[in-house]
Amino acid sequence: MTARERMEQGLIYDPNDKDIMEEQTACLELLYDFNATRPSELEKRESLLRRMFAQIGKDCYIEPPLHANWGGRHVFLGDGVYANFNLTLVDDAPIYIGDRVLFGPNVTLATANHPILPELRAQAWQYNREIRIGNNVWIGAGAVVVPGVTIGDETVIGAGSVVTKDIPPYVVAVGNPCRVLREIGERDRKFFYKDLRIDWENL
Repeated sequence: MTARERMEQGLIYDPNDKDIMEEQTACLELLYDFNATRPSELEKRESLLRRMFAQIGKDCYIEPPLHANWGGRHVFLGDGVYANFNLTLVDDAPIYIGDRVLFGPNVTLATANHPILPELRAQAWQYNREIRIGNNVWIGAGAVVVPGVTIGDETVIGAGSVVTKDIPPYVVAVGNPCRVLREIGERDRKFFYKDLRIDWENL
């Protein structure tokens, strides 16, 4: 079995395998081009993203710089995804992102992991687990999502959280490790921040 096959099957593998490195480098060349675009080159950015990502929906915007192990090769984006600067995608395994997902600055989604056993880590062995993010999720600035995590639809992840376990839909979750703080409810239909009311008639 090749290193690439082991990687795809979620087994421990050598990420420095020659064939893997050649494929990965080609992806990183496109990522370099994307990060080197000027703010006015929106069409060029969109064209590059469509070459870089496994799937990208309509009306997506990613603010450079973007960091990604595979330049987005294993990332599937729905429609209307927005990512502020310094989104980091450790995309050695698939990352599935739904529609209308918002990422604050400096968010990390990491699918790669290393064995606990020191002898294996000393040889730089690696394994990967996919990440899934539902529709209409907001992940706040500086949050980290670790391998194997699923985040449910409509959920908000607070800034600086470290998401180590699955988070259900329609909740606000915060902290390190990230835990459910509360459900999204009727108060959220009235107030957008503390005691500031939503002026629905003007929206």
